[in-house]
Amino acid sequence: MNMMATRIEDSPLSMKMDAKELREVLRGLPSAQLTKMNDAADEILECYRVLSKGGLNIVGEVIKGVETFYEWDHYPDGDIYDDETHAQYYYHAHREGEHGHFHTFLRKKGIKNGVEPVPYDGEEEWPTEEDDILSHLIAISMDSAGFPIQLFTTNRWVTGENWYDKKDVIDMLDGFIIDHCNPSWPANRWITAMVVLFRPQIERLIIARDTAVTDWKAKKPDEDVYEDRDLEVTSQLDIKVEDQIRSIKEVIEGRLD
Repeated sequence: MNMMATRIEDSPLSMKMDAKELREVLRGLPSAQLTKMNDAADEILECYRVLSKGGLNIVGEVIKGVETFYEWDHYPDGDIYDDETHAQYYYHAHREGEHGHFHTFLRKKGIKNGVEPVPYDGEEEWPTEEDDILSHLIAISMDSAGFPIQLFTTNRWVTGENWYDKKDVIDMLDGFIIDHCNPSWPANRWITAMVVLFRPQIERLIIARDTAVTDWKAKKPDEDVYEDRDLEVTSQLDIKVEDQIRSIKEVIEGRLD
């Protein structure tokens, strides 16, 4: 795998969403989705509360017991997988401007019947066994204090996934649930809630991911776009949990007035 370290602020594929635009997006959501996002916000705050009482944080929970933190290694060892929902994640580091990031996935057994990867006629071998087929959902970049600072998507070669159309990946987001306590109950509840809390932004990033790949292929028609090491991060957006939660609660309160 390419060992490049992409500075997270340098990508031309960065998206922006200021407070005004965020509120406009939230106001356009159904009340049921806003309620789910508000519940996820409360879940995240509760995870932060119980961890902070012990002087702990999310990143520390997934690398606890590790004497030396190595770039590119997956943490925890062997990844985290829920064998009922077939959701999966791991944490690792290799980029400047962050401590590390989580990659989230849904495996084949968690994907709806009849949903297949996009057609591919390149030379790279994509996973074919049911236990190996998976789709990357979203990556969550973390700072040195253990808090999220960015969401981003990646090209296929980065995670070795099967590439699914944006509509199918967006549909898969509902299936990302880690419902057990290994390696940490708060960490698993937190990452599950993060996908709900930032659902509107994640959907936009996945759509932008497909647009970036299409545009890249048009510029380099003779290259296998999914394996082009010059295209690593396909979309990204800086985030602040506190701003997201504040906006959600303000929009909900505005509907009650």
